[in-house]
Amino acid sequence: MKHIRNFCIIAHIDHGKSTLADRMLMYTDTISERDFQDQVLDDMELERERGITIKSHAIQMDYEDDGVMYKLNLIDTPGHVDFSYEVSRSIAACEGALLVVDATQGIQAQTISNLYQAIDNNLEIIPILNKMDLPNAMPDEVKDQIVDLLGCNPEDIIEASGKTGYGVDKIFDAIIKNIPPPAGDPDAPLQALIFDSVFNSYRGVIAYFRIINGTINHMDHVKFFATGSDYHADEIGVLKLKMVPKKTLGAGDVGYIISGIKASNEVKVGDTITHFARPCTEAIDGFQVVKPMVFAGIYPVDADDYEDLRSAMEKLQLNDASLTYVPESSAALGFGFRCGFLGLLHMEIIQERLDREFDMDVITTVPNVSYNIYSNKNELLQVYNPSDLPAPNYINRIEEPYILAQVITKSEYTGAIMNLCIDKRGQLRNQVYLTSDRVELSFDMPLAEIVFDFYDKLKSISKGYASFDYHQTEYKVAKLVRLDILLNGEMVDALSTLIHQDNAYNFGRRMCEKLRELIPRQQFDVAIQAAIGAKVIARETVKAVRKDVTAKCYGGDITRKRKLLEKQKKGKKRMRQVGNVEVPQQAFLAVLKLD
Repeated sequence: MKHIRNFCIIAHIDHGKSTLADRMLMYTDTISERDFQDQVLDDMELERERGITIKSHAIQMDYEDDGVMYKLNLIDTPGHVDFSYEVSRSIAACEGALLVVDATQGIQAQTISNLYQAIDNNLEIIPILNKMDLPNAMPDEVKDQIVDLLGCNPEDIIEASGKTGYGVDKIFDAIIKNIPPPAGDPDAPLQALIFDSVFNSYRGVIAYFRIINGTINHMDHVKFFATGSDYHADEIGVLKLKMVPKKTLGAGDVGYIISGIKASNEVKVGDTITHFARPCTEAIDGFQVVKPMVFAGIYPVDADDYEDLRSAMEKLQLNDASLTYVPESSAALGFGFRCGFLGLLHMEIIQERLDREFDMDVITTVPNVSYNIYSNKNELLQVYNPSDLPAPNYINRIEEPYILAQVITKSEYTGAIMNLCIDKRGQLRNQVYLTSDRVELSFDMPLAEIVFDFYDKLKSISKGYASFDYHQTEYKVAKLVRLDILLNGEMVDALSTLIHQDNAYNFGRRMCEKLRELIPRQQFDVAIQAAIGAKVIARETVKAVRKDVTAKCYGGDITRKRKLLEKQKKGKKRMRQVGNVEVPQQAFLAVLKLD
């Protein structure tokens, strides 16, 4: 065990984690020149296209130091705030972390957030200054920031470049010297923590685990603590570039287990694996149950695909434990699921993965957050969907979730960012200058205000410099109203939103204008109305497409034309009564792109 090191790489998005991991794999000959490609651990094509890490990836490297062979288990983690649950699970499986900071950008919001998570878990931190090969690197300035943050010595910070491989040897020396070997008893009853799982259509569920105590052998009879189900370990092994089967794995090892589990709900991330005959007395503290921030409905385009969508969601949840879903139905869209996501990027990625990995065509409704509704009898009701809101005369008060938002930016953009946050009903809580031209702003804001377009606006105002991190704090009373969209007098429940009273009129008007562009013209007029309760606050009309029925009348008396037009008018009237409006898919997401 003393020759094992388990560590993860944490950093803000785009600070070069995956490139540094590539260099480390090349340096230890874990991957050959022939198999190498950039971002080798990012195996989803979606990750390669966007250049971001979505899943954390575990891999084992062999490294020789002073004639001793060390086993290094590396976990490369995502940097985006929406995937912070992946980071927290990786941190729980490690004893050390490489904190990577971009020498051209300095410390950003997610760097601090991930660092605090690692410190809470008592991980040994190795600070690394990456991208030293770039001409605009500012090593001295960024080193001062790291020293302020960590309280370490400037000489402890390793200068490196993931692109050229400079400094990688020093990183390995620091890992061997500074990160402690795993503590655990190989002879104790087996305790292994499941930190990830994937579904393979041929072999069933593959669970990735880290052994805390004990030993596991091929074909052992094991049971899963939380579900109580027992299985035989058909195959165990370690994660290299491909899975490598082994006969035995001991305390401190990171590996995988295949036991022919077909039902995806039998494996829970954070569960403990133990022996059936000699079980451990208590489960390992898993991870905190993740709280979704943003809720949206996902519905199949074709109602017959509902069961296929359910099985796709189950398999996706195995691989992404932060996704939550419950069945729901909508008058406009039929049967589907109300899903909880950690943020808008997370929602977009899930939608994209459903399309690519499971070939599912889905409609996503307007994203919203959860609200606490107190009735006149002071009963608490949690509402995730605006259409479930009780009538106004039953409601005593509505509370909405608030967050503490931390924005780190260059000081020249402070004014514009403050304006943006105040427009979104935020209140400035604190302003701290980290250096002469970098400032950290803290705001109390309603979560609902950042769900739509806050992140995009923040990036464009600050020319991409500002970084953003948030966590939920409390629920506060708010003056909210439900805004309904009516098409020809019929409410479309999938387009309802809960919105602050002061913004309702403006939002309703813009929403009607947007829908007028998107809804195709029919043979009759379509009235689009925004209403609060029974009061209509905005209206637009999609004009009818009119067939020229008088085209065949050339010359003759005007009464002939009038007769045809009257006949058409009668037909139109009848049409309007039975007319049903088809709403295109992009209309449900129109709210997101109102600007």
